[in-house]
Amino acid sequence: MASKYDCAVPDERTEGLAAAARAVRAGRLVVLPTDTVYGIGCDAFSASAVRSLLAAKNRGPDMPVPVLVGSWSTIDGLVLGVPKAARDLIEAFWPGGLSLVLPHAPSLNWDLGSTKGTVMLRMPLHPVALELLRDVGPMAVSSANVSGSAPAASAPDAESQLGESVAVYLDGGPSGEAVASTIVDLTGDDPRVLREGAVSTGAVAEVLGREMLMS
Repeated sequence: MASKYDCAVPDERTEGLAAAARAVRAGRLVVLPTDTVYGIGCDAFSASAVRSLLAAKNRGPDMPVPVLVGSWSTIDGLVLGVPKAARDLIEAFWPGGLSLVLPHAPSLNWDLGSTKGTVMLRMPLHPVALELLRDVGPMAVSSANVSGSAPAASAPDAESQLGESVAVYLDGGPSGEAVASTIVDLTGDDPRVLREGAVSTGAVAEVLGREMLMS
């Protein structure tokens, strides 16, 4: 049976974060609040846990799972290199609603789906998410919903869709307006906006000092 914790209650928050950390380390799934929508997450380095995540969402590996990190410095161990454009965007928008696509480090032993050698990274602006990420390390996190349904804006909404496939639900209250992150692809010669969301294309262009290509 899934465990649920109200993170607005200090004792429950402490207990819930500890339970979530145990679940992640055991290869199980957790639902956590983020600054955009609720996420379903697991250990990014557990291929079986990522497969369970995709199964819970009824989604195939053709849509790779993004990775959330708890600090700026974590990215250095996950990617092939961090270009100046990435550093500039991280300094401007992390933690926050901007996801970066970069070539991942070839030495990493993970399977996030059909990534074609890339990984999508983000540092969320939410205290519960950050505390968990700083405890367990990088997590594979996707929106907490069944594929084709609306992203969950609350823990009960996530539970109604994902049920007992999740071990721990961390309830951080309503997520507010369900705006997805903006995705910027930095794998090519020119930065490219794959999806405009919480951060405007204009704001990205201003930081990089150049017009942005859109996909």
